[in-house]
Amino acid sequence: MQTANVIDFRMTPSFKREIIKIVDNRINEVHVTREDFSELKEIVKDLGKSQRELAEIQKRTEIKVGELTEAQKESQKEIGRLDKTMQELAEAQKRTEIKVAELAEAQKETQHELHELVYEHKKTREQLGGLSGTVGYILEDRAYKGLPELLKKDYGIIVQGRLKRGYVPDKNNEMIEVNIVGEAIRDDKRITIIGEGKSQLSKNNIDRFIKIRLERFKGVFEEIFPVLVAYMISEPDAEEYAKKKGIALYYSYDF
Repeated sequence: MQTANVIDFRMTPSFKREIIKIVDNRINEVHVTREDFSELKEIVKDLGKSQRELAEIQKRTEIKVGELTEAQKESQKEIGRLDKTMQELAEAQKRTEIKVAELAEAQKETQHELHELVYEHKKTREQLGGLSGTVGYILEDRAYKGLPELLKKDYGIIVQGRLKRGYVPDKNNEMIEVNIVGEAIRDDKRITIIGEGKSQLSKNNIDRFIKIRLERFKGVFEEIFPVLVAYMISEPDAEEYAKKKGIALYYSYDF
């Protein structure tokens, strides 16, 4: 029977120290002290707190994002309504511009018609003026024949020669037309008859006769006897007004 060979392995003191040293180094590499563990717990605790705070911030952010999303939707709706309103305003503006253009055309037509009306009115006035002048001349022609007798009967005035229409120099030596003019005698005193005829006599006509006829001959003649002849008066108090102004008034039916 063969006997096994046994190796006698005995740890020497130096080798044992080396082994212990190696084991201590290994333990130190993985060893956590109480202070390190406490610090680690604090870090983990802080991380948990930060994580919760971040979670709250995230929730608030999500809520705010939701609110902003809703606000954005409302803004989009408002923009849509505003866009619709702007389109409606644009359409209204177009209609207004069309209406203004139509009014401008109508205004042009109105101006044209107005110019024609003014022209026709001017022609009518000229025609009426000519007719009035013609009527006045006819009335004055009758007055030339009828006035001498009437003036003699009513005022004791004796006409010298004949009454006529003619140009007479005024106080500025300017020749003006006088429709009825003639020399006469009253109470042995020489007077000058100045007059004119009107188809319709108004107080304004009387004032105008005084201003543009009688006043212009002041100082030219020794005494003026003013006379007006008319078909009718246009104001009820025109006859009385003429008398107050010292003007003799006769109507066409007096001749």
